[in-house]
Amino acid sequence: MWKLILAFLCTATLAAADPAFWKHEWPQTDFGKRAIDGWAEIVSGGPGKDGILALSDPEFVPASRKRGLEDKEPVITVQQGSGPARAYPLRYLMWHEIANDRVGGIPVAVTYCPLCNSAIVFDRRVAGDVLSFGVTGKLRKSDMVMYDHQTQSWWQQAEGRAIVGRMTGTRLEVLPSWMESWARFRADNPDGMVMAEPPFNRQYGTNPYRRYDSAARPFLYSGDPPPHGIPPLARVVRVGTRAWPLTRLAEAGRLQEAGLTFTWEAGLASALDTARIGAGRDIGQIRVTDARGRDVAHDLLFAFAFHAFWPDGTWMLGR
Repeated sequence: MWKLILAFLCTATLAAADPAFWKHEWPQTDFGKRAIDGWAEIVSGGPGKDGILALSDPEFVPASRKRGLEDKEPVITVQQGSGPARAYPLRYLMWHEIANDRVGGIPVAVTYCPLCNSAIVFDRRVAGDVLSFGVTGKLRKSDMVMYDHQTQSWWQQAEGRAIVGRMTGTRLEVLPSWMESWARFRADNPDGMVMAEPPFNRQYGTNPYRRYDSAARPFLYSGDPPPHGIPPLARVVRVGTRAWPLTRLAEAGRLQEAGLTFTWEAGLASALDTARIGAGRDIGQIRVTDARGRDVAHDLLFAFAFHAFWPDGTWMLGR
């Protein structure tokens, strides 16, 4: 199905990459400020502003009472403070991409870009203000461009950095989170909470990008491929400006390197493989901790996206 989406959306990108064209939809955005080389870097992904509807203050239910999720389905887990851990199923974020929420009293934005497989949780506080985020419908280097409702500035999801508008140059703080299976979350968090199904007409539990992570090239990406012969859609674990191939971590099972400990175990389905998310091939799940055993902020994204946004980053290949 994603190939049909690709054909349709490629047509949509013919619209001029020009603030004069966008101004009618974004009258409050300050296009005089930007942190990109040229407007041609930003293309339409098909939907317009809020065409992919971000969630705000989603409902939660106890994990022990949740039904309908398959054991291997991926969730994004967030644990802040002494409160219960929260799980955000990708079956919902696949269709909404952003959830504005509060965890342990901290305002957070839980984000997922399917085209880059980038799942990052941000602190929504900036200089004393609390922002909330939506989806522009635009892409840059195949990654979601978010916007904040307060200033209508545009933000690069993979970097957590404002790239257009009044907030240009500002960065959001990244909070520790990790992607794991629903079964693992339940086992580790018997008192945990899980996001309830949103009240919208979506095909939750299905993957509209069938076989996307087996494709030869990413959608709407014209940059250089990753070095070292790494396939563009191979998954890597990014910590800062370093990337560890997931295949290396899977082979090791447990790896200590650069002051970090990586633990891999089987049991997590790829959300971008089969039509049903829970039936995707097993890619395994990762936890990253520091020398004191504390969870470390990281991202499990595609290799092309790491190379696109961190071209001078370090590839941790173990050789």
